[in-house]
Amino acid sequence: MTNPDILSAMKNRRSIYGISKEAVTSDERIQEIVEEVVLHTPSAFNSQSARVIVLLGEKHDQLWQFTTDILKEIVPADKFAPTQEKMDSFQAGYGTILFFEDESVIRGMQEQFQAYQDNFPVWSQQSSGMHQYLIWTLLEAEGYGASLQHYNPLIDEKIKAEWDIPESWKLVAQMPFGKPTAPAGDKEFKPLEERIRVLK
Repeated sequence: MTNPDILSAMKNRRSIYGISKEAVTSDERIQEIVEEVVLHTPSAFNSQSARVIVLLGEKHDQLWQFTTDILKEIVPADKFAPTQEKMDSFQAGYGTILFFEDESVIRGMQEQFQAYQDNFPVWSQQSSGMHQYLIWTLLEAEGYGASLQHYNPLIDEKIKAEWDIPESWKLVAQMPFGKPTAPAGDKEFKPLEERIRVLK
């Protein structure tokens, strides 16, 4: 991927909510993207605390059915229609990426480097954000649309029990993805002069 390709992928990466189950690339290619990102994304002190689960097919559908069932217990029935519509839109996608951070690794780093112990949870989240952004951008470059969701901690207990996820893995975000069925809406940008300074 050349620099112009990278910039194009960055510009085109948006929150896409209209997605379908139509395959854009192979499952092997999706796995390859995730593996390369997990291998090569930096982390503080090379702690490598990121953990990722790729849900495809039936497992992807199960996730959003679990989430729907849990939300039905919280959201009043007479107000549930918009929530159901959102859950259906996620389930309509091809797959979901689950992003975790392994808290046992973070605790180990805190014990080993006590002078920085308060920083390791923050650094962990920073690294997770990089994982999310890279996978999101690379999926976009393949032709998939995605969005980032946060139904944790509501769904944590259910998915840990269902898929034997280690207790130390803390769920950070969920990324449903699929072939776009509708473009993203317009995006507004705040002036760069308010956001960037160049000092010489």
